[in-house]
Amino acid sequence: MAGSPKVTVAVTVVLAAVIIQANCSSFGLRRVRNAKVLGFDWKNCGQPEAPAVLKTLTLSPDPINIPGSLSAAASGSTVVELAAPLSLNVTLEKKVAGFWVKVPCLEELGSCHYKDACDILNQLIPPGQDCPEPLHTYGLPCRCPFKAGSYSLPQSEFYLPYMDLPYWLTNGDYRVQGDLGGGGKELGCLKLSLSIHSD
Repeated sequence: MAGSPKVTVAVTVVLAAVIIQANCSSFGLRRVRNAKVLGFDWKNCGQPEAPAVLKTLTLSPDPINIPGSLSAAASGSTVVELAAPLSLNVTLEKKVAGFWVKVPCLEELGSCHYKDACDILNQLIPPGQDCPEPLHTYGLPCRCPFKAGSYSLPQSEFYLPYMDLPYWLTNGDYRVQGDLGGGGKELGCLKLSLSIHSD
């Protein structure tokens, strides 16, 4: 998939929240030896005037193999500085018997409210530590504040290692919505959908 990509903080914090949840030390984790992520899709769900928007996001191959290589590119922008505290509401749903069921928040896992998404980023990449590649190479920030403007991530390769996932997150169809807010206003909203199949 081609394009001149940029990345917005909305994607960063939503995916960071998903990663933190996937690596949570509770809820009966099991090591996933081989998994496939299929049918990944996304869309903005915020108001038309929302300051943080995602313009493009491409992931390949489909299916994505875990462990395995992933190619990703994205484009987006924010018209306001995004600084702490940034509230993040994550709604996670799983398809059960043909119906979408909201997964409740238990021990910060599932459909949860995070008071400050900047704290999530600081947990993933402690302050003072260089941003991971390829963000470092392209001069992209990985923690707050994110200045107003556009952020560009060209087509880049990543390696997805073995993962420890909660037992209920290893097979099925999922939808996740992340609503980012600050100063009592909605800053951006992103919806992701995907299917996970694992051994």
